[in-house]
Amino acid sequence: MLASDTSLRLTEIFCSLQGESSWVGERTVFVRLTGCPLRCRYCDTAYAFSGGTTFALADVLSNVAAHDARFVCVTGGEPLAQPGCIALLEALCNAGYQVSLETSGALNIATVDSRVKRVVDFKTPSSGELAKNLWQNIELLANNDEVKIVIGSREDYEWAGEFIRKHQLAARVAAVLFSPVMAIEDGPDALLPRTLAEWILEDKLPVRMQIQQHKLIWGDAPGH
Repeated sequence: MLASDTSLRLTEIFCSLQGESSWVGERTVFVRLTGCPLRCRYCDTAYAFSGGTTFALADVLSNVAAHDARFVCVTGGEPLAQPGCIALLEALCNAGYQVSLETSGALNIATVDSRVKRVVDFKTPSSGELAKNLWQNIELLANNDEVKIVIGSREDYEWAGEFIRKHQLAARVAAVLFSPVMAIEDGPDALLPRTLAEWILEDKLPVRMQIQQHKLIWGDAPGH
């Protein structure tokens, strides 16, 4: 049964190839919720901070179903900033989709349906939002989850390496993902993927490096 009064403010729903996580390359429906309490310096989805359109939960599910895809990614903004996100995730799981949630790690993940792959993006020093990390989320991570860390500098890399060692994240979650900051307008300088790759190889870190595949294919075109 769907809660008849559950509604969500959405920036967009579209179908594309998943560009990140261990599901990279899978045809995926992206449900982008509006709003975010963070302002990361390298954010590439600032257009989702405000605006959007309000939909009933049933209408969101109908829109997702029309794309006839197996995978669904709920993202933002910060999707957990909307109370209706929890009901949406449960409803998507009940409908049989493979569901992932992209969240900043600044909001509590405890009430997220256990069937959801939670991709938790803990913030590095260069993000400007290091203090927003909710460290209690570390103990809530399960072996189906993934930790994503966006690396913009050598300082970020050293911080991230210590972070994953201290909390033994490689043994706790399905994957630890390191992503280089990609160039964005009016944002910080990009970190060359080759540079990050060489650091990881030199230090033998137990992480998976990823590059935003969708940007390599479509650039910053909307709807991807």
